[in-house]
Amino acid sequence: MNNITNETKKKNYLIRAVGSIGIALVALNSTIGSGIFKLPSVVLEQAGAASPWLFLIVGVSIITIVLTFGQLASYFKDSGGPVLYTTTAFGPAVGFSTGWILYISRATAFAANSGVLAFYLGTIWPWFSEGPGRIILITGICSLLTWINYTGIKDGIKMLVFFTFIKLTPILLLILLGLQYIPVDFITNASFPPIEGLGPTVLIIIYAYVGFEGATFISGETKNPRTSLPRAMAKTSLFVCLFYFLIMVVYVSVVPETAGNKGALVALGENLLGPTGLILMTWAAVFSIGGNLGAIMLAVPRLTLALAEQNMLPKWFGVIHKDYATPGNSIIFLGVLSLCFALSGSFVYLVIASSLTRLLAYIISIAALPIIKNKANKETEAGAYKLVGGYTIPVIALIICLWITAQSNLDAWILTISLLAFGLILYGIARRALRKNNQELGT
Repeated sequence: MNNITNETKKKNYLIRAVGSIGIALVALNSTIGSGIFKLPSVVLEQAGAASPWLFLIVGVSIITIVLTFGQLASYFKDSGGPVLYTTTAFGPAVGFSTGWILYISRATAFAANSGVLAFYLGTIWPWFSEGPGRIILITGICSLLTWINYTGIKDGIKMLVFFTFIKLTPILLLILLGLQYIPVDFITNASFPPIEGLGPTVLIIIYAYVGFEGATFISGETKNPRTSLPRAMAKTSLFVCLFYFLIMVVYVSVVPETAGNKGALVALGENLLGPTGLILMTWAAVFSIGGNLGAIMLAVPRLTLALAEQNMLPKWFGVIHKDYATPGNSIIFLGVLSLCFALSGSFVYLVIASSLTRLLAYIISIAALPIIKNKANKETEAGAYKLVGGYTIPVIALIICLWITAQSNLDAWILTISLLAFGLILYGIARRALRKNNQELGT
């Protein structure tokens, strides 16, 4: 339990510059990205008037997972999140597999969202939607975000403040304008589709809520992470849940038909404000996705940093920049990898399994909780985040994850297993190099 009980053994020199607001911004922007601009129309088509309630139910369910992660985070002070949790509980092989799956999931999400951003910006300037324009745009975005985060985490947080304000303001405006169109019988008018057919719809909605775990990746740069992380994550997830519910209520009331190629919230903006609303929400989508990309580039390099600190990846990934105090090599690696995925298009198949990979990481992390609690010393246990009902909330979270995972199709499982196998090969190479090095040193 060195990660829990002895911070003096840290292998990096990261600066603890992120407070509760910074944590909330990372969690918020990691969650709210391109999904909410596309999913409402898809969910409405499958679930009809019950769509807002499904978003609310799924959101409340996700909060149980968030609270469990908050409790897990309260036992650790270093960066890495699920990597630390699962390594401490189950050993380095499981820890590496968890971190690798999450890393690939976020890298491909960055690539996918870059393409969506090009699509939305292309509705204003068509040159950016395809060909050289699309390549230049995606390369520019990836390079800019890589550089901003490479030169300091404070600049990364400032960037998220800007993106968050720009993307939330127009959406909140639409919610306020749309409240007048909500029918009086909205609550009584909802009729749920058959339970047996909800699996695929729930899997779609999950896309809108995953990503909160990104906040745990930066524990090593967070002020008082054991107390600030759980509280900030819980409050942010509750906000996102209510935010999505209100968006869906207004969308169902104002735009009863599917939105076609415009995107759901863009269609909502056009219905409420005409051409001005269309342009406004297009820009909101651009900045929303930009904030999501910024949060990924800020948080995810801390995963490879944590893996390197645990001797599961080459030491190169764990190098901290002497001037900027950031994991510079890991940031550059993520930037290059994401750009390759985005420009080659090979990430499309990886995105199919993104929800499944994250859910598997959630399941392993939740299962690690009782083991971590048993290993913690009295001082650490006394300062840990307490959940009402003991293990009740984590058990509910685990059941929810298992049920949603069971809805995944065979293709997603094949892809996930392939990714795991590839990751374990890399892990084996790294551990073999470590053993060889130890033998040469006579240890």
